[in-house]
Amino acid sequence: MAQAASIYPPLRDRPIKNTVLLFDVDDTLTRPRRSVTPEMLQLLSELRHKVAIGFVGGSNLVKQQEQLGTPAIDVTTLFDFSFAENGLTAYRLGAPLASQSFIGWLGEDKYKELVRFILRYIADLELPVMRGTFVEFRNGMINVSPVGRNASVQERNDYEKFDKENGVRVKFIEELKRKFPDLGLTYSIGGQISFDVFPTGWDKTYCLQHIENDKNLPDGVDYTTIHFFGDKTFKGGNDFEIFDDPRTVGHTVKNPDDTYKQLKELFFK
Repeated sequence: MAQAASIYPPLRDRPIKNTVLLFDVDDTLTRPRRSVTPEMLQLLSELRHKVAIGFVGGSNLVKQQEQLGTPAIDVTTLFDFSFAENGLTAYRLGAPLASQSFIGWLGEDKYKELVRFILRYIADLELPVMRGTFVEFRNGMINVSPVGRNASVQERNDYEKFDKENGVRVKFIEELKRKFPDLGLTYSIGGQISFDVFPTGWDKTYCLQHIENDKNLPDGVDYTTIHFFGDKTFKGGNDFEIFDDPRTVGHTVKNPDDTYKQLKELFFK
């Protein structure tokens, strides 16, 4: 994919006109917190010769680099649009776009009150294991993990099953909504072990403003068709808002293999 990066047609000259494909990361392009496969990268490269492509994930750019890029290749060069933290950190053709700050929006005092409550709540949970990094601060949100983001792959799998059986994250979110009804926050379950907390409106639809603004750039495109592929497209999942948005054509996938299959059927007939 890297070798072909310099020969992709300009965005406005892609054969499938005025169209962009946006992808969730975990369980859409990769297995949760795993690296993308060479086969998926090759397919994305072939797609990029036809149509504009981008990813939009809740994780920060460091994690998306680990999953989608390589030590020698910057992830922002592998996609036309790179939207970390739902687009609060954004890149177009490897160049940064405007970003936003969660703490700047919420304020330090309210932020500390929220985090103190979260940590106290987690301390009283009865879970099979508890590891570390229970609250991860990101530029545009915080990520809360009852079991801890340092859990191993097997511990993540075990916790996901436990969570589905006991509703740990759902109950946690209900309590946060009760405790902080006036902060204007949205809580969104994503991945196996955590949920995101961000200002209402800063879900994955946030990235769409960058897509819509593209037409105002000197070499920009007026994107009239936006496809989105994600696995957690159900109400309460962190793909729901962008999947359900009237500006997008939503596609629900089961896993990366299903994404690969659907892309082949849609764009390589």
